[in-house]
Amino acid sequence: MPLSIRIMKLLLVGLLLALCAGCGFLFGDKGMFRDKSQDYKKAPEVPVISVPQGKDATALREIYVIPQIESDMVLAGEFEVPRPAPLVAGAGDEVVRIQKLGDESWALIGVPPGQVWPQVRSFLTAAGIQVARVDARAGIIDTNWLTLEGQPMGSRFRFRMEQGVQRGTSELHVLQMNQAGDVNSWPSSSDNPEQGQEMLRAVAQYLANSAESAPVSMIAEQGISATGKISMQESPDGYTYIQLELPYDRAWASLGRALDKSAFETVDRDRSAGRYDVRFLGPQSEEEDGWFDWLFGGEEEHPLAGEMFVVTMAAAGEQAVTIRLQPQGGEQEVTKRDEQSLLALIKGNIN
Repeated sequence: MPLSIRIMKLLLVGLLLALCAGCGFLFGDKGMFRDKSQDYKKAPEVPVISVPQGKDATALREIYVIPQIESDMVLAGEFEVPRPAPLVAGAGDEVVRIQKLGDESWALIGVPPGQVWPQVRSFLTAAGIQVARVDARAGIIDTNWLTLEGQPMGSRFRFRMEQGVQRGTSELHVLQMNQAGDVNSWPSSSDNPEQGQEMLRAVAQYLANSAESAPVSMIAEQGISATGKISMQESPDGYTYIQLELPYDRAWASLGRALDKSAFETVDRDRSAGRYDVRFLGPQSEEEDGWFDWLFGGEEEHPLAGEMFVVTMAAAGEQAVTIRLQPQGGEQEVTKRDEQSLLALIKGNIN
């Protein structure tokens, strides 16, 4: 082998050895291009930044908040595997439904607020409606004045998005204002209810066609709570109850509908006393091979089927109520587990 070739080979080997020796300098733990994929494991937990009193700390909130589990009750005594929780009656309903109570209407949407927000913005763009004010954290969009066909005066609309009763749902409210009188402050209810309801139906139809595939607005998701307005709590006296963050009138109506959907038959009601007298129908309320049969073991009758209960609702502030279930007359025995199971069934059907 010629000397020149041997010299070249030796130089190449030396170069490779030098490069390998320098790998630690480039890619090692202390190298210029070290692997940082595991650095998060060493990240320290630091306290939340404190701001001077009177200053707004909204922008410093957690972006990905881990919600508390409100209904994970642990029973005392020997552990027993609980029955699987049934699917609630509303679980298979359409994504968007228009609800009404008295003169008030709103759209109930089966996706989180952060997903509704960009779709409402998209609806306004598609409809050619100009926006005057946007507040994503408050979930509010105000439109400019519009000239509607056949109307003697202009109108504008406010779209307000808020968290629904159940986790992962939203409510959309539409408020309408006429271009007359005091136009600097929004009315408590629509000046023209028909226009407000027509706009609500239009945007609800748009959302129904696209809500499940909508993008997410992180600003709206942070500003509008996604934890739900309902939870199960345990009192200091040991009984379980439902905490519902709704005004009394709406909570009363929602509870009545939920009882009907939860295999309870309403025998009597007293709104002034906040009381429903109900009979639990159990598996007998479902037609052949319903989920009740699977839940309670085929043809075996539930031990509480046919029993009477009193469901009471009490105000817990201006925008909240508590709901409790008790045996009527105290003759039958209801275990803590049965109490929680029946309340969970009612809770899942309140909206």
